[in-house]
Amino acid sequence: MRESVQAEVMMSFLVSEELAFRIPVELRYDARDPYAVRLTFHLPGDAPVTWAFGRELLLDGINGPCGDGDVHIAPTEPGELSDVHIRLQVGGDRALFRAGAAPLVAFLDRTDRIVPLGQERSLGAFEETLDEELDRILAEAQRQNEQSAG
Repeated sequence: MRESVQAEVMMSFLVSEELAFRIPVELRYDARDPYAVRLTFHLPGDAPVTWAFGRELLLDGINGPCGDGDVHIAPTEPGELSDVHIRLQVGGDRALFRAGAAPLVAFLDRTDRIVPLGQERSLGAFEETLDEELDRILAEAQRQNEQSAG
């Protein structure tokens, strides 16, 4: 089973109302962190910058304005499948990006095939059970080693 999804989307980095340029943005999703998506922005002349935020936030932002704090996502035309604005903020610094909704929806659809929305918790429960079982096996092996050494 595939455990991750990756896609590259071209987005517009909106510097001002008069100035924008297109940049490649890598979208990543990993089933080991089922609630999050990661966007890596490749800005010219700078090191790539990665932001992680909720997968559900990205989905909700395609349909209507959402997000508080550092990440805010909203469609440019409410009520239609249109472009999407993604605003990222650190302190007083902000960056605004515009992306087509279609490639974002296609990416989210691929993530849903790995871990369906709403089933992230059950995946986490499986991982906890696996971790507990591994701990039990290691503890038993340690006890056996101590008994054979003593």
